[in-house]
Amino acid sequence: MTQKKTYEAKRKFFNGLFRKSETMKRLGKLYEGKAKILYKTEDPTLMIQYFKDDASAFDGVKKGTIVDKGVINNQVSSRIFQYLEENGVKTHFVKHLSDREMLVKKLDIIPVEVVLRNVGAGSLCKRLGVREGTEFEVPILEFFYKNDDLHDPLINDCHAITFGWATKEELQVLRSSGYRVNELMEKFFKERKIRLVDFKLEFGRHEGEILLGDEISPDGCRLWHWDTGEKMDKDRFRFSMGSVEEKYQEVYNLVCSDLG
Repeated sequence: MTQKKTYEAKRKFFNGLFRKSETMKRLGKLYEGKAKILYKTEDPTLMIQYFKDDASAFDGVKKGTIVDKGVINNQVSSRIFQYLEENGVKTHFVKHLSDREMLVKKLDIIPVEVVLRNVGAGSLCKRLGVREGTEFEVPILEFFYKNDDLHDPLINDCHAITFGWATKEELQVLRSSGYRVNELMEKFFKERKIRLVDFKLEFGRHEGEILLGDEISPDGCRLWHWDTGEKMDKDRFRFSMGSVEEKYQEVYNLVCSDLG
């Protein structure tokens, strides 16, 4: 069966498996970003997160569309959030609603992005002169200030605490949660013949707890095929490598391989 046919079959199965039992009405738009739209619902503590096909790179300098990216990212994220929840990680995920929608808890986003790196790639190589593909014995965890105008600069604990972006206690939660998510996701992806090179996490506050938010997909993770080393993520769009849709579909097929 081809990648496309496998993807379509799993997509139908996934939607049947997670079909909502009652309609969650989408109200006014709360926020629209580069890849997603957030909508209000009748419940002020919940939102509908809608995934778009829009793609951008280099702080919006390069823009385009990846066919069905929103569908794939929604379903891959739903699958991974469920896996993390099953293993004790608290997330904003409530349930999968449709091809492009998931129901999530409304978060007060902490403007500190957490990046975990298992293999040398991307900005780390440019910044520190690390050879791409270098495997790290211990994963590297970094904090970045979530601010598009400033190009999401690298920061440390002192910056975050001094400027009020997060407390010392919250940073400890972000750090411990980041390492735990990395441990779980490395295992998850390895079982599916994917090397988890690096990825970005976002967290937010919800009713006195810190929850993992946003999405976990080929947009925010560097994913290389375990056997061939072939890149299977947004770097294919970023650097005009071709076969973007096909590789996103391949990630979907591998991540959702246990769904039928």
